[in-house]
Amino acid sequence: MSQQYTNHTFTQEKEDVFQFDSTGDATSQLVFLGTITVSGPDVFSSKSFALQAQKKILSKIASKTVANMLIDDTSSEIFDELYKVTKEHTHNKKEAHKIMKDLIKVAIKIGILYRNNQFNQEEVAIVEKFRKKLNQTAMTIVSFYEVEYTFDRNVLSKLLHECKDLVHELVQRHLTPRTHGRINHVFNHFADVEFLSTLYSPDGNCRPSLKRMCEGINKLLDEKVL
Repeated sequence: MSQQYTNHTFTQEKEDVFQFDSTGDATSQLVFLGTITVSGPDVFSSKSFALQAQKKILSKIASKTVANMLIDDTSSEIFDELYKVTKEHTHNKKEAHKIMKDLIKVAIKIGILYRNNQFNQEEVAIVEKFRKKLNQTAMTIVSFYEVEYTFDRNVLSKLLHECKDLVHELVQRHLTPRTHGRINHVFNHFADVEFLSTLYSPDGNCRPSLKRMCEGINKLLDEKVL
């Protein structure tokens, strides 16, 4: 029943699920196993969607080394706030829902690749570069919120685009063009200077969400997750 992941025909309503084929070469091929049916745009919970996606993947995956949640509670809370501010900026609940689902899918797939030791030496070096860039970006996000008159949307946009480039480089030989499209969809939205201006507007509707996001980011920084 299985077919090669790269040959699967996707639909808008379903998401691919894969395992690592131990019969393949050292880099392992991703093998299609089934689909995840995603919820509609009226209700969105980052944690619920991440649990659904990961449960489906872990029920089929050959290696059980991905036992721990790939997306923790604090990250889920940050994602929920990102959904709120995205919906506020776009005035489009369906698009906000899609952006966040794409973010979670990409994060889970990269987490599975990492925990199953699928990255070669060069890619592990890219992982370290990405971690440093993500840490720099996280600290910049918080600093721009905590220190008045320091916000520079072009600086933050540049950092986010640099993160995007590293993610593309990291998964180049592992994931499909569809996933690369998701990476662009996510980062191009969050790096958009108009979105960043909306997010950091001192008197805007996004301010409470930005506060909660920065509290979560600070927690992840303190715990050395970021």
